[in-house]
Amino acid sequence: MTQVRKWIPDQHGAWAMLAVPFLAGTFLAPRPGWAHAVLFAAWLLGYAAVFHAQQWLRLRTRGLRSARRHARPAVVFGAAFAAAGVPLAVLHPWLVAAALLAAPFVAVNTYYARRGRERALVNGLAAVVPACGMLMVAAGLGGLGPAGSWEPAAACLLYFAGTVPYVKTMIRERNSRAYRVGSVAYHALALAAAACLSPWLALPFTAYLTRAATLPGRALRVPVVGAIELACASSLLLTLLLAY
Repeated sequence: MTQVRKWIPDQHGAWAMLAVPFLAGTFLAPRPGWAHAVLFAAWLLGYAAVFHAQQWLRLRTRGLRSARRHARPAVVFGAAFAAAGVPLAVLHPWLVAAALLAAPFVAVNTYYARRGRERALVNGLAAVVPACGMLMVAAGLGGLGPAGSWEPAAACLLYFAGTVPYVKTMIRERNSRAYRVGSVAYHALALAAAACLSPWLALPFTAYLTRAATLPGRALRVPVVGAIELACASSLLLTLLLAY
C-alpha cells in the first residue's frame, strides 16, 4: 500500500480540476459513451505520467538520487496512457490537435518544475487552462461542439483560476495582504463575468467570492481548506449541469 501511495501524485488539489471539467463536458454532451471512459482513463494516466516525469527532471537537475523513484512510474503511466490514448486518437484524430493545443501549457509547467518553482502563480494558472479545456474535448467527443461548450469551459476557467491565488492566501501566502486583495478583486471580477455567462452561475460564484473575502486569516487546517474546495468544485459541476 505504501508503494502504491508513492505512485499516486500528491497534488491533491489537482484531482478536482482534472475531474470536474471533464465530467461536465461528458454529461452536457448529447451522446456520452464508452469513449469517454477511455478518454478519462487516458487523461488521468497522462497527468500521472507527466507529474512523475517533471518530478524526475526537477530532482535530476539538482543531482539528487531520489529522482530515480519517479522514473518507473513515469514510464509505466506513460505506457498505460499510450495504450488507452492511441487507439482513441486513431478513431478520433482531432484529439491529437487538442493535445497539441495543451502542449505549450505542459511546457510551462515543465519549465517551472525544472527550476523547482512549481508553486509559482504563473505555473498554477498554466495548469488550469488545459484542465478546463478538457470540458470542450469531452463535450466534442459526445457530439457537442464549441458553440455549446465554451461557456461552461469558461466558467470552469474562472473558478479554477481563482483557486490558485485563494489557496495561497490560506496556506503559503497567508500573511500576504497583496495576495488577499488580489484574490478578492479577482473573485469579484469572476462573479461579474460568470453572471454574464449565466445568471445561475452567480449563485456559486457569490459563494466563492464570500469564501475568498472571509476565510483567509482564520487559520483553517489544510484538510478543511481542501474539503471546502471540494464542496465548491462540486457546486460548480452541479450548477453547470443544471444551467446548460
